[in-house]
Amino acid sequence: MALKLEHVSKRLGRETHIHPCDLELDYGLTVLIGQTLAGKTTLLRIIAGLEKPTEGRVNLHGENVTGVPVQKRNIAMVYQQFINYPSLTVYDNIASPLKIAGMDKGDIDRRVRQTAEMMHIERFLERLPGELSGGQQQRCAMARALVKDTELLLFDEPLVNLDYKLREELRAEMRDIFTKRKAIVIYSTTEPMEALMLGGQAVVMDEGRILQTGPTVNVYHKPATIRVGQVFSDPPINAIEGEVRGQEVSVANGELRFPMTGSLSKLQPGRYQFGVRANHLTVARSSADDVEIPATVELAELSGSETFIHVAHHGVNWVVQEEGVYSVGIGKSIRIFVNPRHLFAFDQSGDLVASPERRFSN
Repeated sequence: MALKLEHVSKRLGRETHIHPCDLELDYGLTVLIGQTLAGKTTLLRIIAGLEKPTEGRVNLHGENVTGVPVQKRNIAMVYQQFINYPSLTVYDNIASPLKIAGMDKGDIDRRVRQTAEMMHIERFLERLPGELSGGQQQRCAMARALVKDTELLLFDEPLVNLDYKLREELRAEMRDIFTKRKAIVIYSTTEPMEALMLGGQAVVMDEGRILQTGPTVNVYHKPATIRVGQVFSDPPINAIEGEVRGQEVSVANGELRFPMTGSLSKLQPGRYQFGVRANHLTVARSSADDVEIPATVELAELSGSETFIHVAHHGVNWVVQEEGVYSVGIGKSIRIFVNPRHLFAFDQSGDLVASPERRFSN
């Protein structure tokens, strides 16, 4: 593997920011997915050489680079904030790492203009960063990272401060750029859908621990634990205690029953934790197999083009994701529906034992 972390940890006083972890990454895109304070930025800084691990080694192409300062590493990093030199033009911002490296002026000019064109900011090369929009400033910062022929590209939630439209636009462009670069690209995000859109490999982190690694789509469809399912879902996957009795799944103290269809049919009698993503709960029946759940509305949140409806049923709380604006009053009684084939099943330790069939997962 091109990049290998061996038993890397990070502690500050009594606080552990990164628990001992091992990780192997090859060329291509890896997405660090985790909630705020999961340890993603700390891990990136250790990989970059901006921080030293308390324990462990960082190996690059078989060489121990743990103690090598960031200035002597062939890396580039893009942050959440638009970090540009305010007194330099966009051209000079992008050219700055090449000038430091002592590259020939003709080669600098060629690469700056190629990279600016790739990031769609070629017509702003003579402007100062302060004269650009937020999205254009971030494109400038990203161009400065991409212009270098680096073997390691690190992106720390680079799109988080942009509006929805700009994020969508840049995600698609970045995915295309990453596939064309022979580099180790590590991209951190709190957004599960962003991870899915980018693809590649996923590393799921939570409270300084690496919970699961693998192809991004596979990790999404088969979270190894219920905690991975919660981290890799937005909003977090609905978790419900239940029991398998005979040919039924019983939840909410027996007030709600599901037939054991699909992957649930293989479950043995006993207690489980069941999970269902919010987008697989609806306020309208979509299939003859749907199970109706009477519920009471506790909150309705409008988020962009979606509405998240928080409901309760016999002490069990659910979040329903509906497309569009769905107007519903707090305290109102409604019906929600779920197809049992969408249910995940986890054992009492939280480990996955059954996941929905792929054709029901999207």
